[in-house]
Amino acid sequence: MANSVNIPSDMLPEDGRFGSGPSKIRPEQVAALDAGATTLLGTSHRQRPVRQLVGSIREGLESFFRVPDGYEIALGNGGASCFWEIACASLITRRAAYGAYGSFSAKFAASAAAAPFLEDPVIYKGEPGTYRLPEFTEDADAYCWAHNETSTGVAAPVRRVEGSVGQGAITLVDGTSAAGALPVDVSQTDAYYFSPQKAFGSDGGLWVAVLSPTAVERAARVEANAGLPGASRWVPPFLSLTKALDNSRKDQTLNTPAVATLIMMENQVRWLNDNGGMDWATARCAKSASILYSWAERSEYAKPFVADEGARSHAVVTIDLDDAVPASEVVAALRENGIVDTSGYRKLGRNQLRVGVFPSVEPSDVAALTACIDYVVEHL
Repeated sequence: MANSVNIPSDMLPEDGRFGSGPSKIRPEQVAALDAGATTLLGTSHRQRPVRQLVGSIREGLESFFRVPDGYEIALGNGGASCFWEIACASLITRRAAYGAYGSFSAKFAASAAAAPFLEDPVIYKGEPGTYRLPEFTEDADAYCWAHNETSTGVAAPVRRVEGSVGQGAITLVDGTSAAGALPVDVSQTDAYYFSPQKAFGSDGGLWVAVLSPTAVERAARVEANAGLPGASRWVPPFLSLTKALDNSRKDQTLNTPAVATLIMMENQVRWLNDNGGMDWATARCAKSASILYSWAERSEYAKPFVADEGARSHAVVTIDLDDAVPASEVVAALRENGIVDTSGYRKLGRNQLRVGVFPSVEPSDVAALTACIDYVVEHL
């Protein structure tokens, strides 16, 4: 960078982490790791202490998401990207319809397109900065999209496609950067799945899904048929939703999990519920997002990337900068001052900032960030 900018210390946020995932981990979560060093870390995940931990996560999420009767919380290793493959193996019977409007919402569709035992998916494509939900498709047995597109800062509605229930189709929604930050009625889905490295302030490598009775029945039927002689579909144990659910009901995972991830997630789920659950968390994220959007709308050199106010995410905020203000230089200057992970999504290729405003981020730190950006731009 041509110039170095020293932001006055009294302007800096107390915590300068604004990542869109991995996101900020609270000090209390790290302290929970230390507290569990002798009772949880380095012990078997099939023994009571770790199973109690998993049980607490499942119970906490049932409360947080106000899970309807009959729905279940399942979890396993591999992250949300693994759940895409699980859905292809265990939930999509023949053909799925997708809403694709960014890097992550398109990746699940790519998995379905690559599965040799599925027909080519029907893709309803939206331009970056907008969303596109799948429409009623005559031969679809699953409808899939992302609640929040992490790459572009777009939030999409979560509601069943009209007519989908009557045709026996299920609804699969990726909540990875939305769960815990955006309001959701999970009864509008059959699988609402996510990883914990966003609003749940933990590390990646784990997937969690809120499953309807219909999804559970679908997985059992698909996997049973896959085991018949001459079947073209193979469901390996790691991608079996029924095996994951069987283990989840015992408060464990099929394979050995990262116990540290479980500890931090359990602490975060309790923290969110103790503060008021989904209502509190989503209001806090909305406040932080509003600070950024309002600042950008007042700015002479910045503006919100997502034009439709109703589609603007309250989890990941994307801000375009004027071409005369190189975002790379702004990001570098912020990093020199301890403010990190504000880069735009690389594949989007815009002169842009991207800011994670998950529940762990203090709204006052978001306000401080806007002042620091102004200071950097003025002094570059």
